Amino acid sequence: MTRFRYAFVTVVALAALTWLGGFPRPAMAESAVTALLAKPAALPDMAVGPAKAQVTIYEFASMSCPHCAAFEQNVFPMIRSKYVDTGKVRYVFREFPLDIKAVAASMLARCVANGDAEKFFGTIDTLFKQQDPLMTQTLETLQTIGKQAGMDEKATEVCIKDQSLLDKLSTDQKFANEQLKVDATPTFFINGIMTKGAISFEEFEAKLKPLLKK
Repeated sequence: MTRFRYAFVTVVALAALTWLGGFPRPAMAESAVTALLAKPAALPDMAVGPAKAQVTIYEFASMSCPHCAAFEQNVFPMIRSKYVDTGKVRYVFREFPLDIKAVAASMLARCVANGDAEKFFGTIDTLFKQQDPLMTQTLETLQTIGKQAGMDEKATEVCIKDQSLLDKLSTDQKFANEQLKVDATPTFFINGIMTKGAISFEEFEAKLKPLLKK
């Protein structure tokens, strides 16, 4: 648990910014935001859709966030079917864990995927669907999901205690908060334009269509 305490302090401190507010942050130009988003992160991006798609969407989410889970189950499948799988949109998922349970879940997803984006998206889908037991029976749920992915209990335990992975996750979260001004989940960037909070497919599509017409 010692290794997790470091992550817990980090994520709680970042999450607290949402509640405390603080000084107003000036809006950045879309081009500046796009450049920051494209900057290589500590962890490799998990993305689906062509690299040269007309629109790139970045989602910052926490595995413990109910709105993120609802989006993953109800909205993302339609976005993927209509826009990602047809080559119009590239979709990038980035972790922004708001508590220690989300940290552990994010680490497991990375271990299961081992760099494979499809495995990653499949694992986060499973984690979001199992969000309730993940919050109440965290270790048991992670062990079950790890086992379904071919990992034994020892491998899962080693994964969620991996200090190098934890450090990279924390580095990327700090960058997202300090440079991109992400302070809540879910947060989306659609071609550099920030959108926060729960959003329906219709609302999302309304933001996409003007960009696809250009």
